[in-house]
Amino acid sequence: MEKQYDVAALGELLIDFTMHGQSGQGNDLFEACPGGAPCNVLAMLNKLGRRTAFIGKVGADRFGDLLRGTIEDVGIEAKGLVSDKEARTTLAFVHTLPDGDREFSFYRRPGADMMLAQEEVDYDLIRSSRVFHFGTLSMTDEPVRTATKKALEAAREAGCLITFDPNLREPLWNTLDDAKAAMEYGFGYCDMLKISDNEIQFISGKDDYDEGIRYLQERYRIPVIFLTMGKDGSRAYYKDLRVERRGFAVKAVEATGAGDTFCGCVIDGLLKYGVEGLDEGKLGEILTYANAAAALITLKKGAIRSMPERGRIDEMIKAGSDLVS
Repeated sequence: MEKQYDVAALGELLIDFTMHGQSGQGNDLFEACPGGAPCNVLAMLNKLGRRTAFIGKVGADRFGDLLRGTIEDVGIEAKGLVSDKEARTTLAFVHTLPDGDREFSFYRRPGADMMLAQEEVDYDLIRSSRVFHFGTLSMTDEPVRTATKKALEAAREAGCLITFDPNLREPLWNTLDDAKAAMEYGFGYCDMLKISDNEIQFISGKDDYDEGIRYLQERYRIPVIFLTMGKDGSRAYYKDLRVERRGFAVKAVEATGAGDTFCGCVIDGLLKYGVEGLDEGKLGEILTYANAAAALITLKKGAIRSMPERGRIDEMIKAGSDLVS
């Protein structure tokens, strides 16, 4: 089938309610920001000129309408997004802690994204895409767990490059063993893995990041792995190569979507260079670009509507080149 899209993604699409100060009465105010990791990734790719399509489910409610309109506005193909008349759109309240870390409170029992059934997946969207992207939150519950697995089979059969970001959210799992099993399932399918520092420690049981990555490489033979380390930057692992680039110093407002922004830029880099014949120069370029974009999105609230423009990323790299190792 002709590859009409660069990237198709399946997963959660939801509303992130982010802190927005207090009212005159002293009540916390929250801003309703369209989000959800897989669609955040697509939104960044769209900013970079890529053609994208989303597969998922929202409620037939006000928030579902808002999400559908949002992804259409930013240029993501929405024909794979279906509506559920029974389950409501998933909501997440994001609480920013004094140290800059975040806590999430989810309203998802059930949420519409969990209710996507295998027969509702638009497999033609997957077959007509160069890359298929997914995470683990579409494997927390049925029927979306089976839908995700069927989509992965279709992507493999279609010869898609398969990219995976676990995006571990502990409160959404019945047990951490279930989360680990879903992550391991994804490792077995992906050609590219984007994983965070805390996730590699969780899955490998090793404090040293390099040891944890070696564990994944030896067990799952993943061609290329990108590790994010927050403000400390990121690393790429490819065959015997280990490439590291430091982050960009900014006064962050809110970190939601930074990892997804990074992931979108990495996928863009792989679309440019492929996964064969990567070298230190190409991997370093990908890391620097992704680090800069991830830093920029922390200057705004929300994700889908806050992705940085290519020109701003280039400016960040030029201005902060002395921060790059």
